[in-house]
Amino acid sequence: MGRALAGDFAAARAVFDEIDAALGQKLSQLMFGGPESELTMTANAQPALMAVSLAALRVLESEAGLIVRRDAAFAAGHSLGEYSALAATGALTIAETARLLRLRGEAMQRAVPLGMGAMAALLGLDYETGISVAQEASAASGEHEICEIANDNGGGQVVASGTKKAVDHAIEIAKGRGARRAMLLSVSAPFHCALMEPAAKTMQEALGKVQIVAPKIPVIANVKAHPVTDPDEIRSALVAQVTGTVRWRESVAFMASRGVDCFLELGSGKVLTGLLKRIAEGATGMAIGTPADIASYTARAA
Repeated sequence: MGRALAGDFAAARAVFDEIDAALGQKLSQLMFGGPESELTMTANAQPALMAVSLAALRVLESEAGLIVRRDAAFAAGHSLGEYSALAATGALTIAETARLLRLRGEAMQRAVPLGMGAMAALLGLDYETGISVAQEASAASGEHEICEIANDNGGGQVVASGTKKAVDHAIEIAKGRGARRAMLLSVSAPFHCALMEPAAKTMQEALGKVQIVAPKIPVIANVKAHPVTDPDEIRSALVAQVTGTVRWRESVAFMASRGVDCFLELGSGKVLTGLLKRIAEGATGMAIGTPADIASYTARAA
């Protein structure tokens, strides 16, 4: 993860070194060589994903002449990616972002005992139907059981999160509502639901101690699906995001409605580029996370 970027570009190595120093840990060694079981622990995975995103951005800046303030209209990120977007736009330093994501991962993992929560992908349902399914699952599961919509990813893909019993109910109800597929996800905790309230309190305290400045360009907040630039509003949105729905479909649709027709997905994977095709008709997307991707972008930009 990120090893090829680090091997080919000094700008990428500098990002990984900065994050290693900020965390007091050789996270880059874990990213480059594993073990995967340790890397996928959420306290490591969250800063690691940010590291690759920011490394890709720094390489685009150094190799292709990309200037965020000049070339981009908005920045956005899915869940922890919102922190990456804030670092990319200068609202947070890379070092502070790494420390916040490490804390966020640890707090989310502590919030719910392992095995007590679950998340499920409900494919083929729109957001409104997903909300109805979650509400019905909560009611059918009994007192203290919770099921909420964690992600509205667009293209008929919503993700439910909550207690294991309620999420299991949601899977069965969704199938009866015409879901193409409904399945449990392999996750370590039920993210973006009310069960994460202890983690939200931890992040509220931590974010209150961190300097946040106005980003170079507007950042789309997950829970608002519209731009935020005021530092206090950014803090509030990041706290709300821990328990709130990631409104990704609406976020992308907002950017498209403002004339954005080209999206760059920076970092590991191509999931968001795939989702783009289902949300913004006619928009183009390009995932950039490897030296080959950098070369392709540079050739197109020339």
